[in-house]
Amino acid sequence: MKTLCPNCGAESQPWFTSKDYNRHVTNEVFHHYHCPECELIFISPVPENLGSYYPDTYHFIPESMDSLEKASEPDRYKIEIVQRFVKAGNLLEIGPSYGGFSYLAKKAGFCVDAIEMNAKCCEFLRDVVGVHAINSDDAVQALREAGPYDVIALWHVIEHLPNAWETLEATCARVKPGGYVVLASPNPDAFQFRVMGRYWLHVDAPRHVMLIPMKLLVTKMEQLGMKAEWMTTGDEGSLRCNVGGWEVSFINLSSHRYIKRILHRIGRLAARLFAPIERREGKGSAYTMVFKRVD
Repeated sequence: MKTLCPNCGAESQPWFTSKDYNRHVTNEVFHHYHCPECELIFISPVPENLGSYYPDTYHFIPESMDSLEKASEPDRYKIEIVQRFVKAGNLLEIGPSYGGFSYLAKKAGFCVDAIEMNAKCCEFLRDVVGVHAINSDDAVQALREAGPYDVIALWHVIEHLPNAWETLEATCARVKPGGYVVLASPNPDAFQFRVMGRYWLHVDAPRHVMLIPMKLLVTKMEQLGMKAEWMTTGDEGSLRCNVGGWEVSFINLSSHRYIKRILHRIGRLAARLFAPIERREGKGSAYTMVFKRVD
């Protein structure tokens, strides 16, 4: 059954079906479509109760400041990317979870706000990380009452949002002239996706309601007065997604514990075998992009 693309309105054909292979919250089947015009990949229909597909274990919350410091180390590359363009100022992170990046941004001298839908994460952000946390599942409304900012960051968030385009519009409107939007997201042009299909880690149905091609995102951001300053599938975070993607995607092929262990090892081997291909620009499992407001 055909449906209309939520971006451009083009008639889109069914492409594949999937289940919640990553977390097994539900046994429902989800239908994915591919737009022939803008090449967006999207779920239709999007479940109305998306929040129910995020189990309590979805967010890891450190037990102390020492634990936070250790847990935030893998996010250090993110603040290093930001500081290539902005050394200090007002920064907002949308969807920070427990706040590893927000913590590093604060430590680097930024004045940090956060918009997070999980109440426990917000409590941790306020009481332990020490940033201003807005507990809301409506980022668009929260953005209207916040800012303006020198930097707004969305690390693997936009693919979760049914109102992604509204969120991007509201985000860009709250960036100061000359300010930046930094975001990362799964790459639907990834070599790994072509191989693993519905079992690919980053399909993550139904939490990832859409997979946005890089060129489409550039076009949308240009329409909002933003210029692409830097984009890559080869940054540290994206390279990690390549390795983890193979391991989890192979595990998703079976429901048997013993077979999963074998598949995990095969996934590790695949990561080594296909690393030269995935290091080619545009072929990695995720991308990171930096946009500057120029209007």
